[in-house]
Amino acid sequence: METCSSCSSEELPKGCKNNGACGTGNCNSKLSVFNWLSDIHPPSIKNEPQYIEVRFKDDRKDFYINDSELSLCIGDIVAVEANSGHDVGIISLTGELVKIQMRKKRAKIDELFKVYRKASHKDIEIWQNYKNKEHTVMLDARKIARSLGLQMKICDVEYQGDGSKVTLYYTAEGRVDFRQLIKDYAMAFRSKIDMRQIGYRQESAKVGGIGSCGRELCCSTWLTDFRSVNTAAARYQQLSINPQKLAGQCGKLKCCLNFELDTYVDALAEFPSSQTVLETEKGKAYCIKVDVFRNQMWFTYTDNPISWHPINIYEVKRLIDLNKKGINIKPLDELQQKEELKVDLIEENNLHRFEKRSKSNTNTKRKSKNKNQQRTNLKNTAEKPKPKAKANNANSNQQKKRPPKKNK
Repeated sequence: METCSSCSSEELPKGCKNNGACGTGNCNSKLSVFNWLSDIHPPSIKNEPQYIEVRFKDDRKDFYINDSELSLCIGDIVAVEANSGHDVGIISLTGELVKIQMRKKRAKIDELFKVYRKASHKDIEIWQNYKNKEHTVMLDARKIARSLGLQMKICDVEYQGDGSKVTLYYTAEGRVDFRQLIKDYAMAFRSKIDMRQIGYRQESAKVGGIGSCGRELCCSTWLTDFRSVNTAAARYQQLSINPQKLAGQCGKLKCCLNFELDTYVDALAEFPSSQTVLETEKGKAYCIKVDVFRNQMWFTYTDNPISWHPINIYEVKRLIDLNKKGINIKPLDELQQKEELKVDLIEENNLHRFEKRSKSNTNTKRKSKNKNQQRTNLKNTAEKPKPKAKANNANSNQQKKRPPKKNK
């Protein structure tokens, strides 16, 4: 099996051999950034600091200064400065695009750490050994927290590259007392303990999974910022407020509800208000449903709420103008009958118009085949010779039936 030319993984970057500079992702990393400036080489300036983006476990990334002018590229494993000791990560981005990402995430240049060196074989071995321990440490941490009766969930564990610090990510609804917990963790894991509380959306981004659409979760692949999702987004899209269908794996409303919200808002700008009331001869008709795709509004009477009547939005606007003039419109049943009388001869709005024609052609072909078979059968019956009557046999039978003559 071929190996990546830039890192120690046993897989080439998907799509091409550009070491992750393409938009397909480098070595199956999460939240990879498309380096659209990879082919552009700006003029180099003396004593200009170089910045790189380093990816650690899952979606954790950070920016560093390459002040020692090391020749680094995407996929290199480097040892970088940390608060205590050093950490090991993989370079995910280099060049001028790093500065744009730093402005986007508002990173402070004065607070950036330095890049020590390219990771040696010893650094990589120590880093891999601690990475293999993370799952067992997470299970042990959950047991210790459960024994203390704390209402929290340890969802992920990350070791620093040199093993001097363990970061435990947890979720909790309320405040958690860590005084005894940190002591037990320090005795069990023999390293510095760092507790970080994250939300349920961040937990699903770290763990990952498959959504109801059949694809990998957006938060674990490409979504970097978590915007608040309200039930108003579902109401604009005419969705039923069902928490089982609208909630994602994190238990919160799905982030994809915001993706098409702007399109629905623009489409609903042409619709009359959903609080529209029509004055008819039978009484008041209230709007109960809006169909954005068909440009229709559904109305019903208070006396008969079971029967719904769809009306086009342009017809609704005309009826509203008539009500403003003080004219009561005809009942909705008659209006609906008038709309049904309009026949689409060309069948432009019918999606199954070609299927109907194909069925009719097949039926006509079958009828023609049946007629041809009937004609051939008639010809065959006409050509067959009719059987001749046996006269001799008939006369003999008649003679036998006659009674014998009496002698006088």
